[in-house]
Amino acid sequence: MWSSRDAATAARRRSWPAIAVLGVLVGGLLAGCARTDLDGDVTDDWAAMAAPKVFQPAAATCHATPASRTVAATAYDPVDCAEAHRSETIHVGTFRGDAGSASAPPEDDTPAIRAAYTECEQAAKDFLGDDWRTGRVYLSVTLPTGSAWGGGARWFRCDLAEVRGKDDQSPVTRTGSLKDALRGGRGPLRYGCYQVTSRNDRVESMKPVPCTQAHNAEFVGVHVPPDAPYTRLTDARWSAYHTACRSLIARYIGVSVNTARRAGSVASPLGEDEWRRGNRGVLCHVWFEDKNLRKSVKGAGALPD
Repeated sequence: MWSSRDAATAARRRSWPAIAVLGVLVGGLLAGCARTDLDGDVTDDWAAMAAPKVFQPAAATCHATPASRTVAATAYDPVDCAEAHRSETIHVGTFRGDAGSASAPPEDDTPAIRAAYTECEQAAKDFLGDDWRTGRVYLSVTLPTGSAWGGGARWFRCDLAEVRGKDDQSPVTRTGSLKDALRGGRGPLRYGCYQVTSRNDRVESMKPVPCTQAHNAEFVGVHVPPDAPYTRLTDARWSAYHTACRSLIARYIGVSVNTARRAGSVASPLGEDEWRRGNRGVLCHVWFEDKNLRKSVKGAGALPD
């Protein structure tokens, strides 16, 4: 995380051999148990075997285990969302077209994964009531295993989990669904105010605190850069992130962008691994450095004195 003030800153059933079955039938006939309705062809009186079913996970289910990159049918064990759980499936999509006809599940940083992530991102927004990145929530895209893919599985799961914090994505064991957890811009999972410490324009810590307690920073929103290959975080990229964050700060407080430039900003990109999965979000915060505020600046219409 970097700050800026103005410029750059994842039982078999035994089957007997056919010849043994035939031997039993023939033995029965020789013993005098002949049937008059047989046509002499013992191969056409067997029911056709049903086509094997491909495992398909269900949406609106919770799981005692955390979300993972892949999940096998044998490990699928959903629980009631009213019980203790660590992840929740909110949507199940399908890989189609070139992605669906591929010989293996898609890798990170591919059009197929980015498309699946976009679908999950929208499903999460509809489910939670806001962008999942505005609170202590994590979104995962879960795929079938390679062997399941070889057997015809083409699904992907969109899984949500409550996490410990912005800088600690460890899943929390919870009861109850995450449905509407971020709706209305409030709720206990929503990011809010922070006490920031920094050195040389680099944030050293961001301690979350209630906005009614002394704090010098506040979360204002999420900037999503255009889709492009990941590149290292140069000064130019940091500058672009802070410029975008100042626009969010201005809208959040209700001031002009020029006025917002007088406040500091803290930009928190979510990293290369997330970018490769399709998540390009940058968390934006207004930062007042040496001030200690005791209320939110949302909609204040002016910077604090």
